[in-house]
Amino acid sequence: MTRIDAFFQLMNEQGASDLHMIAGQQPVMRINGDLERIRYGLLDNDALKTMLYEIAPKDKIEVFEETGDVDFGYEISGTARYRANFFLHRNGIGAVFRAIPSRILNCQELGLPPVIRRLASLPNGLVLVTGPTGSGKSTTLAAIIDEVNRTRKDHVLTIEDPVEFVHQSDKAIINHREVGRHTRSFSVALRGALREDPDVIMVGEMRDLETMALAIEASSTGHLVLSTLHTPNASKTVDRMIEVFPENEQELIRNTLADNLRAVVSQTLLKRTDQSGRAAAIEVLIATPAVRNLIREGKTFQIPSMLQMGKKYGMQTLDDAIMNLLNRKIIHPEDAYSKSIDKSRFLPFLNHPPADFTEV
Repeated sequence: MTRIDAFFQLMNEQGASDLHMIAGQQPVMRINGDLERIRYGLLDNDALKTMLYEIAPKDKIEVFEETGDVDFGYEISGTARYRANFFLHRNGIGAVFRAIPSRILNCQELGLPPVIRRLASLPNGLVLVTGPTGSGKSTTLAAIIDEVNRTRKDHVLTIEDPVEFVHQSDKAIINHREVGRHTRSFSVALRGALREDPDVIMVGEMRDLETMALAIEASSTGHLVLSTLHTPNASKTVDRMIEVFPENEQELIRNTLADNLRAVVSQTLLKRTDQSGRAAAIEVLIATPAVRNLIREGKTFQIPSMLQMGKKYGMQTLDDAIMNLLNRKIIHPEDAYSKSIDKSRFLPFLNHPPADFTEV
């Protein structure tokens, strides 16, 4: 047992999602979205570096000392996996760890809309799970992969940095590849994936134009591609996918995306009032023929209206999902207001409406 494992054990006991270990500061945990200091002395840079290096693979230490940043996965058997990031700052070394539960929750246990479970049965196309950092994107993707694993006799290939949720092959065969350890980059792994007989490809994050282009290409060649983006809602996601390409390529990408997009799931987490923990508000866009026409014609500003009209297909807006949680008294009105898109809908629920200087 390494010295830092005691902090991970405390995370597990407190239900924390993240651990911050920063030279010159006290250790900090994020619990239900809020940062809480641990009763511990200020972390000395040299002692912290020694503690952190105990759990880092040798090759990752070399990368960190060369670049000042590195990501990797760390696991405590029977407890959890952790996504680790080391970085340098003004006072020395720092590290942030994100807890990844060892048990994968399925779609029902997560309370996801039923249509999300059905996405696991798609034969091909592109499914995107989006939202801000820490909104549960990886957890939702893991639930979809779990559904594939239990119901399909297919080959699932994941490309991640680092590997987060580890799936044991059930009906499906699942292979995990980690950028930096098993492959040089997302784009290199995606090129190789097309020669590895996959049925489902999960790309942990589409960070650049090349990765996006290869993911769209894979989805157009008979594969189901699942990935994430840091975008707040469905319409912004489609815009982001198109705008990242050079202007002279955008018309082609718009048509290709319209042909191959199957769904966009956008989510955010809000603190619960009925119990400890956080609740997910989820927007769901299903790429019906009408939605595809909007994408093809460059009318993504009409997607919110399509979400309203597409409830029979399982679609819902983020604001409707937030309103549902609010009406059920699961979340605070203030949190509902802060995370909503159309804030005017939530003003009547506030006792003291805030004055937002950015909207003056």
